[in-house]
Amino acid sequence: MIERAENMPQPKPSGGSAPRFESGHSDRAATSAATLAATQPRVLVWFSCGAASAVATKLALSKYSSRVVIAYCDTGSEHPDNQRFLVDCEKWFDVPVVRLKSQRYRDTWNVWESRRFLVGPEGALCTTELKKMVRFAFQRAADIQIFGYTAEERALAERFCTLNFDVRLETPLIDARLTKADCLAIVERAGIELPAMYRLGYRSNNCVGCVKGGIGYWNKIRRDFPEIFARMATLERKLGRTVLPAARGTYLDELDPLRGNHADEPTFECSLLCYMAEQDVRKRV
Repeated sequence: MIERAENMPQPKPSGGSAPRFESGHSDRAATSAATLAATQPRVLVWFSCGAASAVATKLALSKYSSRVVIAYCDTGSEHPDNQRFLVDCEKWFDVPVVRLKSQRYRDTWNVWESRRFLVGPEGALCTTELKKMVRFAFQRAADIQIFGYTAEERALAERFCTLNFDVRLETPLIDARLTKADCLAIVERAGIELPAMYRLGYRSNNCVGCVKGGIGYWNKIRRDFPEIFARMATLERKLGRTVLPAARGTYLDELDPLRGNHADEPTFECSLLCYMAEQDVRKRV
């Protein structure tokens, strides 16, 4: 990283008098450093309103400073408290977060109802339309991209690199050996209240009513957000599709309220690797 001229150590005088410089020396050095930094690629950090991405952002800022651009894909279906968390994190970062949003779809429900599709082996269209397409439109080929992969997700990060060899990926959390639990603790120690979904016991801060969730997840949604559960159950019947295709085609309005345990199900995220993660979820039925 190019260090700004005003922060660079100055030579100490050998005698009692201070060294003398030409009046324009520091200004020219600072301008040169800024020009050089402007020619370097952006460092694009994908902030998801999750604890891991927040800590990854903080590490990226420490390493790359003004080269960092922080981007957030707004799906329109996350818990309202996420906006409070985002603002709190902006203060922590001391850098604004760029809000990105699909120009085609309002939220996840708009995608599901318009496309008449929920989820399947090929993935979830809501992730594709509200995050992937938005992300691809904003990123540049030369960007260094940073995601919040934690130490326990090294295999996922390696697989991402294999499948996306054209992306310059950095994983500061893996490099620092930080786990998801570490990231939660770091955010709390920074004086930032964790997002509501974490406080309610969800392992990821995804949309409320995520179609990549398993049986235990949906029964927890039934208890915590009954109106979301009822709305999805109605939509399933309308579309003739279920969010639990691996559970022998069980519809939510047929699901035993005591079945499944969200705490035992694999964590799922709306990232570029969400399809891989959701396959793990589908196996736990």
